[in-house]
Amino acid sequence: MFSFTVPLGKLVRAVSRLRGGGSALPGLVVEKIDPGFMQRTLSSLPHGVAVVSGTNGKTTTTKMVVELLESQGLKVFTNRTGSNFTRGVAAALLGEVDWRGRLDADVAVLELDEAHAVHFVNKVPPRYCLLLNVLRDQLDRFGEIDTTALLLQRIAERTTGTVVLNREDPRVARIAGAVSGPEVLYFGLDESLRSTFPNDDDMRAAAPETSPRGEVPASPAADVVLRRVGTDDADFEFDGTLVSTHMKLRGVYNIFNAAAALVLARSITGASGRPGDSAKLVKALSEVAPAFGRGESLTVDGQPFELVLVKNPSGFRLGLKSFPAKGYASMIAINDNYADGRDMSWLWDVEFDSLREDGVEVVTGVRAYDMALRLQYDEVRFGSVDTDITAALAEFIRGSAGKPKRVFCTYTAMLAIRRELSKITTVEVVS
Repeated sequence: MFSFTVPLGKLVRAVSRLRGGGSALPGLVVEKIDPGFMQRTLSSLPHGVAVVSGTNGKTTTTKMVVELLESQGLKVFTNRTGSNFTRGVAAALLGEVDWRGRLDADVAVLELDEAHAVHFVNKVPPRYCLLLNVLRDQLDRFGEIDTTALLLQRIAERTTGTVVLNREDPRVARIAGAVSGPEVLYFGLDESLRSTFPNDDDMRAAAPETSPRGEVPASPAADVVLRRVGTDDADFEFDGTLVSTHMKLRGVYNIFNAAAALVLARSITGASGRPGDSAKLVKALSEVAPAFGRGESLTVDGQPFELVLVKNPSGFRLGLKSFPAKGYASMIAINDNYADGRDMSWLWDVEFDSLREDGVEVVTGVRAYDMALRLQYDEVRFGSVDTDITAALAEFIRGSAGKPKRVFCTYTAMLAIRRELSKITTVEVVS
């Protein structure tokens, strides 16, 4: 049966793409007919598999790690479709393997949803994992925040080589005490930046409830530390040296995750027998562009049009801080589909004062009226409210002619907006 897996999977993939179907469908088919396909294919990679997981920042961080490794001459397989479930990985593999099922890569770097990552690592133990953060996000899917922390701990426990942890997130840092065997490395922040990146307990002024087992030193040394964030540059410290670099990425949270990407990339290149060239790594980091929808900048009618993904209170707060409203026309698009999380009560944990001066031109999405009410409570002026994203986007573009534009949007709202924008401007195709 196995000899038919790849041809059949590729056929399903081709038909799915022609019909505009979901990118993960071929993976779902392959998982049903050949459950061992993913494990068999990935186990052939000489430098193994790296898993990137956490509540926020997986997509952009994975993109950074891939481009850093490629700058060192490594061939990298990744799930570029953005489908971070196991079937998304299987679907991405079908697009890369030859007709005999062989994958031409040195290492795999995979973005995985927290819960699906546990299923994945039970099938394919990773050599590396990078665990970014634990925030209150989509609690209707994963339960309480400590459940999410335990999911990340399971990933670490299955990792065979190196575990990279966020020193500044107590729930993530504490995972170090629950694993034995793998090397543990950290990425961290300068003391002066810590208030910019509040962890979940800081935001709620509450102590952790039920944390993963194990303890962590009060302030473990970090392999890479973010020392400063500028408008379009940043300072990182590693190997006892302070390095300044220009950054195409925007958003303070993206810059912090760049420190995480550097730790993982340096670990993989070192273990691969190709000790990382620091100058090339930093140069590659400076050239990484935002992943789609994560501070992505398009052009509409000759003006910048930015998309900022928001998924939880921390992400929205940092988005508002990273992308100041002044001089921009703003739209907010909030959906509550499954991929967004059904519970939108977290909008009340975000302060929208920074939008007060310029206001919000259009509010849209399934939960447009909830968002409008939230803005009203923060005394933020807003224009039209329309649950139809297509009509709202057209009005926003028409009514804000001649001005740079920015949209804060949940995941499925972002996808809908990108589809509409692709009709009038160049949009990166994610397939």
